[in-house]
Amino acid sequence: MRCPFCRHEDSRVIDSRETDDGRAIRRRRSCTACSRRFTTVESAVLLVVKRSGVLEPFNRDKVIGGVRRACQGRPVDEDALAILAQQVEDSLRASGCAEIPSQEVGLAILGPLRDLDEVAFLRFASVYRSYTSADDFLNEIIALRTDHVRPATDLPATSAAAGHPPRPPVGVG
Repeated sequence: MRCPFCRHEDSRVIDSRETDDGRAIRRRRSCTACSRRFTTVESAVLLVVKRSGVLEPFNRDKVIGGVRRACQGRPVDEDALAILAQQVEDSLRASGCAEIPSQEVGLAILGPLRDLDEVAFLRFASVYRSYTSADDFLNEIIALRTDHVRPATDLPATSAAAGHPPRPPVGVG
């Protein structure tokens, strides 16, 4: 590591500490030439392979930006977005691969987003999975309802309770 002050090539590590929940190491260093101190942060690089083949470092802010657009107008706060981005990064790092295809990043976003907000999930999935018709949305909604059965207390009042005949389930008729 070159000294940022005198550009000397040699430095001595004075102190090392884990940061960012163990995902990085902060090192306090002293230059052997000028004796000035500086700090470095080391972390394992996670690269995303774009469709074009270009490699770029994984960026939590890009995940948050994409999910924020899907959550526009929804009751989702910034803390929830930060937690989702952390979950996505953790799951990608857990794969053990240093290079992750961008397709895998999108798949890693879908699971936590589905748990966070179903409407935002549908918005994100519609772009990510390139929905071409209302049937694509309908199939995704049916899958959501099948996989995530809500407790009776969370269900809206039925039409019959409001004096209307019950509607048939989605996709029937």
